[in-house]
Amino acid sequence: MTSEEKSKRRELIVSSAHLAGGSSPALSELEYGSILFSHAFNRWLVRCMAAAGVPGLSPVEILIIHSVRHRDRPKTLADLCLVLDIEDTHVANYAIKKLEAAGLVKSGKAGKEKTIRVTDKGLDALKRYTEIRERLLVEATKVSGLSQDGLSDIASHLRALSGYYEQAARSAATL
Repeated sequence: MTSEEKSKRRELIVSSAHLAGGSSPALSELEYGSILFSHAFNRWLVRCMAAAGVPGLSPVEILIIHSVRHRDRPKTLADLCLVLDIEDTHVANYAIKKLEAAGLVKSGKAGKEKTIRVTDKGLDALKRYTEIRERLLVEATKVSGLSQDGLSDIASHLRALSGYYEQAARSAATL
């Protein structure tokens, strides 16, 4: 590569130059972006829920209450673990118990299976969360120029990439 080609090539922003030196430096750049995004997203979840009047919840607990609220149908522990890709059911079970203790969800039964549903207190908190999200986050993304189609494309790519990482993780476990 000539010095002119090097100067035309933009500087990659990565957390691990030794990984960026391989055959896919852009993947290292994506991984660093994913690290930053995941931490920022988790902080957002916690701070938005605190602003909505429910401080002290972890990101997993907040994701679970949102998932329980999804489509206004009771969920099982298996449903939640599947949708949120939680491997350790104990993590989800602990989160549900904490949400129950806070009065945000309640458990019931559907046959022999335990189900979880959002309480009125939980619905109120999620309503406030949604209002804050609209005002602070949705408005900011609109101003950024990202279209709804653009955001959907990014989401689609992230879901596909998650599948590649899952397959690679399974393969790595066999080495």
